[in-house]
Amino acid sequence: MDKVGLFLCTGCEIGAAINTENIEELAKERGAKFFANHPCLCSEEGINLIHNAVENDGLNGLCIAACSHREKTEEFRVNPLKISMERVCLREQVAWTHKPNDEDTQMLAEDLLKMGLARIAKNELPAASQETIDRTVLVVGAGLAGLQAARAAAGMGHPVVLVEKQAKLGGYLNRVKTLVPEKPPYDSPHPNNLADIVAEVEDHKTIKIFKGSKIKSIQGQPGQFDVVVQTASGEENFKAGAVIQATGAKPYDADKLSHLGYGKSPRVITSHELEDLMSQGGLKTPLPGRVVFIQCAGSRDEKHLRYCSGECCATTLKQVATLHASHPQVECAVMYRDFRAPGQLEHFYASVQEKTGCMFTRGEVESVETLDGDKLRIQMQNSLLGEQVSLEADMVVLATGMVPVSADGEAIRELQDARVRINKNESATQVEEAKKIEAKNIHHEGTEILNLHYRQGPDMPVLSYSFPDSHYICFPYETRRTGIYAAGTLRAPMDAAQASEDGWGAAMKAVQCIEANTHGMAVHPRAGDTSIASFFLQRCTQCKRCTEECPFGTLNEDKKGTPEYFPLRCRRCGICLGACPERIISFPEYSVDSVASMIKAIEVPEEDEEKPRMIALLCENDAIPALDQAAGRRMQWNPWIRIIPVRCLGAVNTVWIADSLSRGIDGVILIGCKSGDDYQCHYIRGSELAKTRMTNVQETLDRLTLESERVQVHELSHNEFHRIPELLDAFAETIEQVGPNPYKGF
Repeated sequence: MDKVGLFLCTGCEIGAAINTENIEELAKERGAKFFANHPCLCSEEGINLIHNAVENDGLNGLCIAACSHREKTEEFRVNPLKISMERVCLREQVAWTHKPNDEDTQMLAEDLLKMGLARIAKNELPAASQETIDRTVLVVGAGLAGLQAARAAAGMGHPVVLVEKQAKLGGYLNRVKTLVPEKPPYDSPHPNNLADIVAEVEDHKTIKIFKGSKIKSIQGQPGQFDVVVQTASGEENFKAGAVIQATGAKPYDADKLSHLGYGKSPRVITSHELEDLMSQGGLKTPLPGRVVFIQCAGSRDEKHLRYCSGECCATTLKQVATLHASHPQVECAVMYRDFRAPGQLEHFYASVQEKTGCMFTRGEVESVETLDGDKLRIQMQNSLLGEQVSLEADMVVLATGMVPVSADGEAIRELQDARVRINKNESATQVEEAKKIEAKNIHHEGTEILNLHYRQGPDMPVLSYSFPDSHYICFPYETRRTGIYAAGTLRAPMDAAQASEDGWGAAMKAVQCIEANTHGMAVHPRAGDTSIASFFLQRCTQCKRCTEECPFGTLNEDKKGTPEYFPLRCRRCGICLGACPERIISFPEYSVDSVASMIKAIEVPEEDEEKPRMIALLCENDAIPALDQAAGRRMQWNPWIRIIPVRCLGAVNTVWIADSLSRGIDGVILIGCKSGDDYQCHYIRGSELAKTRMTNVQETLDRLTLESERVQVHELSHNEFHRIPELLDAFAETIEQVGPNPYKGF
């Protein structure tokens, strides 16, 4: 930006903490064309001051030195296509957290201002989007979640294409006669109203339905997906703006539960098989005298399914109530480790418990044995009935869990693990073996559902349980494929009521994505970001790090291995920027050069001044919010540390570390979101990638006889705000112990 104005707020204790008189001189010295201060910059008068300066002085860049960039976002909002804006945090990072009118505090404030002005000088304005966006929503799978998603999207004015592989809509609920109660008084099963929902969808004018059909291919990007559907009569081609996958779940394979008698006796059945019997008129004569229901059959079990399937307990309640209504003479006993009836289902649980001939008891079922004369014996331990108990029954019903109907989860996970090993560069042998697995599993032997033309595979990445990977903490419907949303039991274990709601939620996300694409904006977590990456491909070495490390499959490759960028798939995380060793990737307002210029703007005191300088690269999703919370509580930390917000730790290019150390900066600390199985990183693997890269940096420092402690990586949740001062102070103490950077002064 060549016409930058610096606007300084002196309110919120900023004016009392620093000397503001020489800030105007600093601004002019650093290239600002306009300077103004105001005691309340976010007030109407302050905002008018900014707008008048933009209009009268032709500013194309604003450097707002006030509160955190997370505060007053509406007040300081500008058109990003016309004006670039940089926020310098003097309130949280200076006034509220450091000693007022102190030399170190003043130096900190002036460094932050220099850094902000240096960065905005390198910023560019993003180009306006010229993309043509299709408004059609494609829904794959016509179970309850898919039907509700189609209804919702159509109700919001979007054309819908619904693809179902079966000849009939409705999925699993076609086999179900009654449902768990969803309305007061919550004491008895409700009729299944699936037929009404199917009729509404089939009669809807803007919903086009393909039955007995499959997705042959999906190419392109959100807003511009090219879809080919294979039908009984041939192929259908159309465009779609967003995709909802609602292909449901299937029962866990009960053949693996032989210790519970399944397959050994026809009198041991699953809850799904009992559902079929009840929908066909009930139990056959002669009626069993006692039916025992075994909960968590294969669920919450390290040898089978490690998770709870969510709906099994409620389904058992419904089946017990239905059996009691149609066959009151049959005793029902429910064996459970933990019984889960959350919310209003507690009323249903109490109602079923009160029925004559119904018993519930806690215990761990060890085995089900077949006895002579059509009897079964259930062996239990740690039961409310005793330490070791046996119970006879005429029929056993296993409440089996659900497994998502995604693509071959085992093959996808094997592919994901191979790519992790490749990215970590563990050893030549392991990498070579991983590349063989990658080549084998890039397509998983005809089990594909969406058939995406993505370099990273034809279906969505999955978690260890085969459910599609997403950020369940912050935005559960978002998957790792932008514009493609999971819904219903494909996304997570749930009952029919939750699946219905889930379909509506996924539809709203799909419509939100289409609207964002229409305005050239990104979706979560950088919602509203209009910038897109640029690639200087003349210098590309085809190393493939950007295509492999992008969490969202944004990049494909051409035949030569050169990255092919799909801007509408991009979440603007910058992980590709951090991955690129040639530094050919940049965003208009986030580039290797812009952050490097911030580092170069820091004033590094001489060694004899005994004022070390450290840089803290903090991710904007968890670390910066944690810092703001700590500042709001007036927690203090070392004033020698300069904070630079980054989009993600994965968006940190190692050249910034090299630049810092070569300039005499004494240490660099990175703080970001938590990684691992319960990751909170908004960009999936950003923190994990940063750890790997910084480990390599530390090894390099050791080889150069520089202390590896000068570079540290830490992870935290945004609610662990108390750790921010602790980490920064501990890092400052470490740097004092290892001594000044030997490059200082060169």
